[in-house]
Amino acid sequence: MTLNTESDNPKSQHIDKLSTGEILAIINAEDAKVALAVQAVLPQLTLAVDIVVSAIKKGGRLIYVGAGTSGRLGILDAAECVPTFSAPPDLIQGVIAGGAQAFTQAVEGAEDDTARAESDLRDRGLRAQDVVCGIAASGRTPYVIGALRYARTLGARTIAIACNPDSAIAELAEIGISVDLGPEVISGSTRMKAGSAQKMILNMLSTTTMIRLGKVYGNLMVDVKVSNQKLMVRAIHLVQRLGGIDEARARQLLNAADQEVKTAVVMARKTIDAEGARHLLNSADGKLRDVIGDVD
Repeated sequence: MTLNTESDNPKSQHIDKLSTGEILAIINAEDAKVALAVQAVLPQLTLAVDIVVSAIKKGGRLIYVGAGTSGRLGILDAAECVPTFSAPPDLIQGVIAGGAQAFTQAVEGAEDDTARAESDLRDRGLRAQDVVCGIAASGRTPYVIGALRYARTLGARTIAIACNPDSAIAELAEIGISVDLGPEVISGSTRMKAGSAQKMILNMLSTTTMIRLGKVYGNLMVDVKVSNQKLMVRAIHLVQRLGGIDEARARQLLNAADQEVKTAVVMARKTIDAEGARHLLNSADGKLRDVIGDVD
């Protein structure tokens, strides 16, 4: 069976004869189809988010597994959750076929090593409480299949993200998210539409999970990890706005709260110290709105 991602795209069959502008127009027109294709799998993505939220609340982790572009996208999404949401580095992890070296260069035959997937997950201490999300544009990458099979033997929850219908990994997983994108502009180059779709889905999966876990107030990044000057300025503005205080007081409370925005906001709103603010937040499962209510 020919996979959609490997088939020829009639709209780009003569792309090498076209001008730069014409080539870009074809790529852009194909890229425009990605969001609509992702929209079609929102019901499955909803189920996936609920599984991840439930697992994390019970002490589990989300572990992305992929090869090549898919593996790199998983690592990228996991890494970005740390500064954006102050997520512990091990809460969301990315595992790539071939190991760390494969993030920057191809590792020959790594994606075909089914046994290595089990070994890599065992090294991560995979447990029944965790969720394994297999990512493969083709939907049949042996490394990802091996990871999902091993996860199932432990009783871990499983999600699969593929860019072809009726994929092998979707058959293995509890929740299969199969985006039908049609052929790529360059036949088989799944770093293009397939990569874009996977990036969108991973962003949606992790961001919605973090929102559900109380990492966001309104649309504000209230659990941001203050790790550079830009983020410090953002944190101060957040504490000013949500705490109803001036900049000097916001800086003072942020320092007293060890740069924790939510803690500083509660300190401002409830006129309590950092320990008391953390206690209130812990009692509310970290959800700032449940502590301070609505703020204009």
